[in-house]
Amino acid sequence: MCGFAGYAGLKEYDESVIKKMTDKIRHRGPDSQDAFIEGGVGLGFVRLSIIDLEGGSQPMFNEDKNLVLIFNGELYNFQGIKEELVRCGHTFATHTDSEILLHGYEEWGKEGLLKKLRGMFAFVIFDREKKTLFGARDHFGIKPFYYYHKGDTLLFGSEIKSFLPHPDFEKELFEEKLPDFMTFGCIPGAETFFRNVYKLLPGHYFTYENGKMDIKTYWEPSFDIDENQTIESVADKLDGVLDDSVNKHIIADVPVCSFLSSGVDSSYVAYELKDKVDLTTFTIDFEEQKYSEAPHAKELADELGVKNIGRKVSAEEYFHDAEKVQYFMDEPLANPSANLLYYISNRCAQDFKVALSGEGADEMFGGYNIYHENISLGNYQKLPKGLRKAIAAVVSPLPKFKGKGFLIRGSKDVEERYIGNSNVFKYNERDSFLKKKYPSRNPLDIAKEFYDKVPNLDDVSKMQYLDFNMWLRQEILLKADKMSMANSLELRVPFMDIEVFKTARTIPAKCKVNDANTKLAFRALADRKFSKKSAERKKLMFPSPLPNWMREDQYYNMIKKEFESSTAAQFFNQDKILQLLEEHKEGKVTHSIQIWVVYTFLMWYKAYFTNNGDFEKIEADCAR
Repeated sequence: MCGFAGYAGLKEYDESVIKKMTDKIRHRGPDSQDAFIEGGVGLGFVRLSIIDLEGGSQPMFNEDKNLVLIFNGELYNFQGIKEELVRCGHTFATHTDSEILLHGYEEWGKEGLLKKLRGMFAFVIFDREKKTLFGARDHFGIKPFYYYHKGDTLLFGSEIKSFLPHPDFEKELFEEKLPDFMTFGCIPGAETFFRNVYKLLPGHYFTYENGKMDIKTYWEPSFDIDENQTIESVADKLDGVLDDSVNKHIIADVPVCSFLSSGVDSSYVAYELKDKVDLTTFTIDFEEQKYSEAPHAKELADELGVKNIGRKVSAEEYFHDAEKVQYFMDEPLANPSANLLYYISNRCAQDFKVALSGEGADEMFGGYNIYHENISLGNYQKLPKGLRKAIAAVVSPLPKFKGKGFLIRGSKDVEERYIGNSNVFKYNERDSFLKKKYPSRNPLDIAKEFYDKVPNLDDVSKMQYLDFNMWLRQEILLKADKMSMANSLELRVPFMDIEVFKTARTIPAKCKVNDANTKLAFRALADRKFSKKSAERKKLMFPSPLPNWMREDQYYNMIKKEFESSTAAQFFNQDKILQLLEEHKEGKVTHSIQIWVVYTFLMWYKAYFTNNGDFEKIEADCAR
């Protein structure tokens, strides 16, 4: 596990440039730092030693040193691939998983290599003879990959902040992305909040030659649902594939721990780990017990016979670290749980280098509570669509009454009502909160790109497919990587495994959701392993006391100060955002998510533009 940064272009730079770039991401790899420079190409690497602690430094070379590799991630099937390559005549210099990428590329080429990989990864291979770069990102987007391409300059790396010291990087706010951020709380698609900076999307690879970037897809998710399956038959299949995945995800030359919430996902991971490692689990805790998952987590840890350590989070540190958290995110992310992931990762990293977590189970097995909607709307949607539309037209202008939302949402197909797990500022209202009118797409049109790929799926699976391609990629996995690596902790996600997906893609809706619960087949499996109470517990979505904290004078005033600032005046209708804050403070309504979206953008802007990405200045800000 590590981080990398690099550049390619016509200009040549001395070693100080690549060193400054990797210095910006030293948190990803505090154990070692090295670089390769040749002509206009620089490859930098920082390492967190997990496998082959003594060997395995990067940049790494093949036998004749004509290929150079920088790699971030873990390849869980590397031992089998290595054996195959040895039989083909390749000689290995290390015991790392990284080296198989060099020899595999030699033996099978780009797509041939990528088809064999199981794991989380982002990497670049430089061919010194052909003067080409080849890079790729894992199937699901567990590991980040960014690039900046303008003119003759290509920059690439694990984090955007590594671009800041490069002389040819022109930092510019991509202001037109604000409407998308106001809706989703993140930036969907390949673009970022920095102009000319892009994400290499999951399941994609690139070739860079003669100043041109050629990007291709090597894998994309698809569903192949088998309606003949039952809850129990799916549970049987998951039992074997999940055990195998966890076994692969604990391969390491250092001890492994896990996160533990009150939910079934992390509970299952802990169950699988308890007989495989000497397990310690870590849980977020609050003074406000109403929001704390710690008592439930402790109960399960006792049931499993494993150690549990709580990390209490206070309102004071939560707000004071907001700018620092957004700095580590690279782009603003408005999910309040990012801060909590930062704190639990920080506590884990005091004792461990590797942790396992339960991210991805909801997308794999149909776990979000919103998926119930298709059940609740089911009978109503049997009425002719024209009739439902007519009823919606009649009730829409009427004052609020019980059932109004049901009648309106029930008039719409899933493609018309669901844009994913985050819909903060509605499309018809978000412009009123912004200072300028930006050209922007309707969120429904963004979602439609994915819906159009799965027209024949049932509604539950359509929603799941959308969340898999948007929410999971752009939010869940992004914050998991950034918050853990900010603390030099490798976070592994055994549910996000290509072999697990091969089973998950076949699960029918009847094995995912009913009117009482979600993730039905997965919960049935969990019910076999530990108490029904834990297996059946409802999803809580990482709860926090944030809405209440915002009403306390100290933190209300902190937010108000930022909402009244010159930066806020540059981007937002200040009267409107202050009105949100006042209404929330008075307890009339809850606007915490909307407030947090605006606040996180302002914190991120302060980190990267006011403080220019200077971490010392950011830390000084947080200390005030």
